[in-house]
Amino acid sequence: MSSLSPGCGNMDQDKNRQKLWGGRFKEPTDAFVEKFTASVAFDKRLYPYDIAGSIAHARMLAHTGILTQDECDQILTGLEDIRNDIETDNFAWSVKLEDVHMNIESRLTSRIGDAGKKLHTGRSRNDQVATDIRLYMRDSIDHITSELTRLMTVLVDLAEREADTIMPGFTHLQVAQPITFGHHMMAWFEMLKRDHGRFLDCRKRMNVLPLGSAALAGTSFPIDRPYTAELLGFDQASENSLDSVSDRDFAIEFNAAASILLTHMSRFSEELVLWTSAQFDFVGLPDRFCTGSSIMPQKKNPDVPELVRGKTGRVIGNLVALITIMKGQPLAYNKDNQEDKEPLFDTVDTVIDCLRSFSDMMPNLDVKKENMINAAKTGFSTATDLADYLVRKGLPFRDAHEVVGRAVRLGVEKQTDLSDMSLEELQSFSDRIENDVFEVLTLEGSVASRNHIGGTAPGQVRAAILRARETLDTE
Repeated sequence: MSSLSPGCGNMDQDKNRQKLWGGRFKEPTDAFVEKFTASVAFDKRLYPYDIAGSIAHARMLAHTGILTQDECDQILTGLEDIRNDIETDNFAWSVKLEDVHMNIESRLTSRIGDAGKKLHTGRSRNDQVATDIRLYMRDSIDHITSELTRLMTVLVDLAEREADTIMPGFTHLQVAQPITFGHHMMAWFEMLKRDHGRFLDCRKRMNVLPLGSAALAGTSFPIDRPYTAELLGFDQASENSLDSVSDRDFAIEFNAAASILLTHMSRFSEELVLWTSAQFDFVGLPDRFCTGSSIMPQKKNPDVPELVRGKTGRVIGNLVALITIMKGQPLAYNKDNQEDKEPLFDTVDTVIDCLRSFSDMMPNLDVKKENMINAAKTGFSTATDLADYLVRKGLPFRDAHEVVGRAVRLGVEKQTDLSDMSLEELQSFSDRIENDVFEVLTLEGSVASRNHIGGTAPGQVRAAILRARETLDTE
């Protein structure tokens, strides 16, 4: 004899009918499975885009005669009311309703009745979520490129202010040649300019409408996808329904662009951490962007650059997660794709926060010019200038390289820079060296001699700044 009461089976079926897909099932979803498979805890941030997509879909259904205008008006009013409820914290999200889409649709149906049940005509959650994420990503990219432009502007301003400030340039973290601090800031600008372009390229490829692809094969209703695309600001409707509902290239591409950006910012951060150390002491960060030590009262820790450097691994990890999620999926949609949102949302939040922190911090950077120029005087930073001088005097470069190498060896032994050696000492290495040699051994002469596009000469730095401002004006 069954331990269930006579009406228990019907009760289970009634519970499952609360699901918008529950008609086929005989028993309710297991409580753990319900929680395990739900995404509403994190995808509820998509609500503005879900509502926008539903409004456009309803208008298209009325435009094609699938809905009456009265039904459409009821749906639009109901969706706007729900938007207001969410924004005023008067909306109870339910795990039982699984995700943002079903929470909103259920509230709409309870509010306006049968008209709400007709909204899902000609679409599926598969194409609905693909549309929501693209709308969300479009806004996120616009926000990120705006913050990128702000940081690029800060760097250009700083480069202009420090166009003549001499510092050592490094390779292998060893003093290599003198450069200007303005030139160094413009190197950072060039990296960010490429990042900006990558995000714009990603946005362009992403701006294609999946809605109307339905579950995977399209729909038998006479929908007008180009009309929906126009309403939502997409460039066109997607060409293949299978691809449309299962594609997450745009999310991967966005995360790839974000990973490259954060890699650049991590390199900036590493330099700032080094430069703020007592051993370098090239720059100082504003106190409000640093913290102290609980035990060492003298400490001023560069926490913001260190955190940006650390968060780079987080964003790269999100990229790996997304690629791994997609690598084994057959066409078309699979539940695996629910896992795309958390890494995607985390990357968006992390990138925006990192850009903001640098944009707020960098204008107030304390550039310690004297320390920089003193550092540039060490490490024989004008050795290449001496080699170039000998070449201009007719010596083959390889021979000139050998001559200067021997001169540097003497300098190391005597702890004397090339510019501090006597003419007689220098001439002992080559009789081609004359009095004018000291003009090329000065730091100012060295940077001024790199007077070509891309060079560190102050005039070239200022010319690069002008071109950069023209670029920023068009963005």
